[in-house]
Amino acid sequence: MTLSVRNAVATAALGAALCTALAGCGGGGTPAPSGQGGQARLGTPAAPAPAASSPHAPQTAPAAAPGPGKVPILPPGPNGLTPVFARAKQQTEKTVALTFDADMTSDQGPRAAGGERFDNPQLISTLRSLKVPSTIFMTGRWAEEYPDQVKAIGTDPNFEIANHSYSHHAFKSPCYGLPALDAAAARADVDRAFAAFRTAGAVNTVPYFRFPGGCFDDQALRALSTAKVTAVQWDVVSGDAFAKDPNAVAQQVLAGVKPGSVVVLHCTRSAAPVTEEAIRTIVPELRSRGYRFVKVSELIGT
Repeated sequence: MTLSVRNAVATAALGAALCTALAGCGGGGTPAPSGQGGQARLGTPAAPAPAASSPHAPQTAPAAAPGPGKVPILPPGPNGLTPVFARAKQQTEKTVALTFDADMTSDQGPRAAGGERFDNPQLISTLRSLKVPSTIFMTGRWAEEYPDQVKAIGTDPNFEIANHSYSHHAFKSPCYGLPALDAAAARADVDRAFAAFRTAGAVNTVPYFRFPGGCFDDQALRALSTAKVTAVQWDVVSGDAFAKDPNAVAQQVLAGVKPGSVVVLHCTRSAAPVTEEAIRTIVPELRSRGYRFVKVSELIGT
């Protein structure tokens, strides 16, 4: 099986696995039984990064050099659509961005109150100790549940916080059975997440957005066009969702990383329990290969 095929399979598996964990896939706040509910309504996997000829092909040059305290953003796509970034245009320098989705849907409060952990403070601690600059794509609901952690992450120069929506509902349907938002609700969902970060005291927030499930189309890109964000996808799927073998996660990442890569992982203990352990293998190995870890904002600027 080729690497591209493995990545496509892993992407589909990641979406299906997260659908099981995230409220709304089967209706209500508990996972749907296998083969029922949301599992029977799973949408198509997130598409790989569009080719250059696509109307919403990934943009690769910043709109302008960032000013003081600012980060690079991409110019609007054709017809003013929200631009999409998946991998650095500069693909000779050995840089790689590790990104972590901090997922929590809007109706998972009862599960959190019952003891389910959607955070992963040990992972954040390991990233700090290994001095790995990272981008955390966070939902607003996650920020409301863990405000102290949000403030700690969002005031640490090692990290930047990006937007993963407030509700973790779909911006395109079908999308792994997630409830879908219309255009107005989608735009408001992004604003609500940024507001949650501010309320928690985060400072290092960036105008980047990751679609729940990675699912988007031109309608979704148009809905977000006034938000002035850059949509960030990925080119390396870690396969950490519900993985039980940290070595398998590490090997999948190591096999897929190329100069300029964006790797998608998770900062959700209950849904991705071995990510922290995998990171302790991934980071030293990539450094031994000459890679330098950067935030998404540095990749977009190259």
